[in-house]
Amino acid sequence: QVQLVESGGGLVQAGGSLRLSCAASGRTFSTYAMGWFRQAPGKEREFVAGISRTGGARNYLVSVKDRFTISRDNAKNTVYLQMNSLKPEDTAVYHCAASYIESWIRVPLAYDYWGQGTQVTVSS
Repeated sequence: QVQLVESGGGLVQAGGSLRLSCAASGRTFSTYAMGWFRQAPGKEREFVAGISRTGGARNYLVSVKDRFTISRDNAKNTVYLQMNSLKPEDTAVYHCAASYIESWIRVPLAYDYWGQGTQVTVSS
């Protein structure tokens, strides 16, 4: 069992930055691929970024690839999402998730554990 707790969301103006963190419980964090997803009101949950168990491979939604960076610190059981040049369309609840299936990192159904989410609001 893994518990995930996100933090770092908030209200920011367009062009600003935020850094999301996701702290995981347990001693098996390094066995999971990790992902960040977001869900805006009235929309489906959307893959944002994913990172392999060792951090050697990363995958991004095309629209965030040059603005967001996912990273992890296995010693601290934490995954991060650095978000720069934020746009109003980035407004959503951001969730982190853990998956055993590294090759399906973009697929929500591949994830076994989810955090409750943190709200990110970008004003224009």
